Amino acid sequence: MSLISVVVVLVVVGVALWLINTYIPMDSKIKSILNVVVIIVVAIWLLQAFGILGNINDVRIR
Repeated sequence: MSLISVVVVLVVVGVALWLINTYIPMDSKIKSILNVVVIIVVAIWLLQAFGILGNINDVRIR
């Protein structure tokens, strides 16, 4: 994955999150939870994209 595509995805996710936070009326607690979930998902995706974190499907929970 090229650096340009990573930057484009980050910009799109950031703009989408900003639009949701600005224009969709929600309780502030729900917005906070949404922001945290999106940040965690993007962080995991970035770690996988740069090869720091392996494939998440290989993790087995017993």
